[in-house]
Amino acid sequence: MEHLASSILHPSRWSVRARSTVASTLVIAFCLVIAGLALVFVLANSLHLSALNSSDARATQLVQQLNGKNPADLDPSLLSTDSQIGIVQIVDADHRIVAQSPGTDSDLLSERILGPDESDALGRVKKSDDEDYWLIGRGAQTATGPVTVFVGADREPVETVVTTVAVLLAIVGPLVLGLAAFATYRLVGSALAPVERIRARVASISSGRQGERVPVPSGNDEIARLATTMNDMLARLDEGALAQQRFVSDASHELRSPLSTITTALELAHRRPDLLDDALIEDALLPEARRMRQLIEDLLILARSDESELEKFGIVVDVDLDDILFAEQKRIDGISEVTVAAAGAPVRVSGDPRALTRMVRNLVDNAVRHAETLVYLECSEAGNEAHIVIEDDGPGIPAAERERIFGRFVRLDQPRSRQGGGSGLGLAIASEIVAAHHGTISVSERAGGGSRFEVTIPVPND
Repeated sequence: MEHLASSILHPSRWSVRARSTVASTLVIAFCLVIAGLALVFVLANSLHLSALNSSDARATQLVQQLNGKNPADLDPSLLSTDSQIGIVQIVDADHRIVAQSPGTDSDLLSERILGPDESDALGRVKKSDDEDYWLIGRGAQTATGPVTVFVGADREPVETVVTTVAVLLAIVGPLVLGLAAFATYRLVGSALAPVERIRARVASISSGRQGERVPVPSGNDEIARLATTMNDMLARLDEGALAQQRFVSDASHELRSPLSTITTALELAHRRPDLLDDALIEDALLPEARRMRQLIEDLLILARSDESELEKFGIVVDVDLDDILFAEQKRIDGISEVTVAAAGAPVRVSGDPRALTRMVRNLVDNAVRHAETLVYLECSEAGNEAHIVIEDDGPGIPAAERERIFGRFVRLDQPRSRQGGGSGLGLAIASEIVAAHHGTISVSERAGGGSRFEVTIPVPND
């Protein structure tokens, strides 16, 4: 009971349907009250002015008839009453009633006597419960002397009409409010029904039920667009989950091989300590350990690739790309029989020097691994862009595979060189680094055979 009372007293805990209904009802109630009061006020004033105008017109007619004539010769119809005029009374200078409306037995309406051509609105005069008037007085000069014409507009019809309208408004208002609340409740409920279905479907979707989507209502309103956007999000989540699963599976597979080699060597050394010599360490343990360390470093770089811009890599400074290329040429000359030729003009970009060096190294290592005899490196600047070209004279990459090779743990089915392939992360890392520097990377066929990788990175404006 306390929880219910607390929920009622706190509108923030109400449902959207309830809040919308209450809010619309309060707004409509406020508008109805203001409109009702305005209507009653305008109606009362309109009827009041109409009655006064009718009384003033009658008084004017009477004065015109009486000027210079005997009151006994007055047209009797001018003394008659109607729905607005309640009484007509003519009084002489001695406060005697000379004439008045037939059927009335009222005493003197006012003690005030007006001179000829004098007029005045005398306000409200109430003689009894049945005699309540808005009184207008006008002076006239007759053949027998000055008289005062009093015309009283009857208040009772006006008050009756105003009261009736007020009562009707008081009765109809709550009915209108009830209908408005009911209509709002049903309308909001109908509008929110698709949202509830979407919520229920989202609540039922678990991590193991990929491919589930929320129902999209017909039309092109906000709820339909919300459902479409949510389905797009679910599709991206499914893609991300699948990519994560593949990533973990591939990473586990790649780590399993060096770990197996190291474990086997250590178990052999444990059983035969005499076999644990420098050759075993140099040929088996250290290479596999280095391979595993390199793989872990690559995985860490890719794990940071979901962060924003260059924050994933490090500081941003001016970097000379030509220096990186020539340094790679010297490195490969010392460890490979493949000839590496380099050419290029000085080119400077803004970025993370370690990341850019890693990108170039991964591309160069890939070229060296698949080259027959030659690797060519080049950098240049054109159109506010830095261009890096890395070519090899290997067997090349089939056109159907050129987009796929930048994926994680992607290797071509057939080894492209005598040295075999790497972990399948080098080109993926290079692609992530280029994207972080707002650049592009592409691969095509080299003239004369082989592969041609081209990287473009924006050059900062001076």
